[in-house]
Amino acid sequence: MKNYPLLDVRVSTPTLELRSATDELLDQLADVVRAGKTHADPAPYDDPMSFYETDPDLRVAKWLRAIWRRRGTVEPDAWRLYFVVMIDGRPVGEQTMTGVNFSTLGTVTTFSWLSADQRGHGLGHEMRAAILHLAFDGLGAKEASSDAFVDNHGSNAISRGLGYEPNGSEWATRQGEPALLNRWRLTRDDWEQRRRDDIQLHNIEACHALLPLS
Repeated sequence: MKNYPLLDVRVSTPTLELRSATDELLDQLADVVRAGKTHADPAPYDDPMSFYETDPDLRVAKWLRAIWRRRGTVEPDAWRLYFVVMIDGRPVGEQTMTGVNFSTLGTVTTFSWLSADQRGHGLGHEMRAAILHLAFDGLGAKEASSDAFVDNHGSNAISRGLGYEPNGSEWATRQGEPALLNRWRLTRDDWEQRRRDDIQLHNIEACHALLPLS
């Protein structure tokens, strides 16, 4: 999209590609959302979350509206980049990164989900490694954080495997019920010890031109 180059930012690894979430790609990924392949047991999302909507069409509509609303908000205290996870040209999930007072603190948080039929093959780890490369190598982040419910063993294992350190816990609600979250923290120094040379960044100059990074 020549008039909004943030939608041309990409991150590629030997296994997958993160492509900026254009409406065309979201329209394709909506089939996964409509089919309920975002679900997991135990439920991994805190409230509010569109994926808990039982009506498939309303679920897609709420999901899209949330992305459109947040994708268009670019402020010094918070901005968010949305990516569609692509495997062999097929959309299979979503990976986001939010800058939190980035110009002052240099911190980001991440969120992701993967289609149920693609789990268990290491893609969650690869998605997170890709977005962290964008954060630290591409944008100069100082620190990344993540959280996951204590019973979300997959997400917690990914954080641990990528070098995050435990950073306390907090309560949230999940479908209206209280549930405990693990918080994780990854510093730039710890990321540098594990940084990879096979992840490529594309068109990231748009981030420097259009995001409040400094």
